[in-house]
Amino acid sequence: MTKAYAIGAATLVAVMLAGLALFAYQPPFLRTMLGMSDDPFDPCRSGAVMGGLDQIGGPFTLVNAQGQTVTDQDVMTMPSIVYFGYTFCPDVCPLDSARNALATELLEAEGQIVQPVFISIDPERDTPEVVGEFASIFHPRMIGLTGSDEQVRAASRAYRTYFSRQEGDDQYYLVDHSTFSYLVIPGHGTVEIFRHDTPAEEVAEIAQCYLSRV
Repeated sequence: MTKAYAIGAATLVAVMLAGLALFAYQPPFLRTMLGMSDDPFDPCRSGAVMGGLDQIGGPFTLVNAQGQTVTDQDVMTMPSIVYFGYTFCPDVCPLDSARNALATELLEAEGQIVQPVFISIDPERDTPEVVGEFASIFHPRMIGLTGSDEQVRAASRAYRTYFSRQEGDDQYYLVDHSTFSYLVIPGHGTVEIFRHDTPAEEVAEIAQCYLSRV
């Protein structure tokens, strides 16, 4: 009898803990419906991020296409879609930059003005002139940024991105890197992360949800 009682009690505790966990980790939109959140952006969020989005992004100092030293305060004067890549990237970076540019156009058609930002993780080859020309190919508002190796690494750490130059001295070396894009809204910081495979239409739709609540 004692053993059965212990098993029953343990089962009850397990069920209660599972219920509490389920309650705590409801999808954002459901938390809003249930009155569990006062976050106005909850209906827009596509999912949770380990550590929280408030841990992603932050101050940086880089160099723009004109060779001027700029900070995040100089650059993020409007909602921005931020991407880390490099101009010699043979495939992913051009595709992601084109996707972000198209999302920018789709948002503009809905009356929302955003700017795409391209931050180079290859400062050795991506001079201010090179990164500026690359950015201008995709969108007239796209801002190209580079900097010293230390500046670029600091910006990358702020956004929790990864990059690593492949071995070899060849001038055509490749750089392994993460491929996320970040929606940054002044006064709110990073509010959303987009995967490489998220289509432009979905990026624009999600961004519109956030921007309509600012």
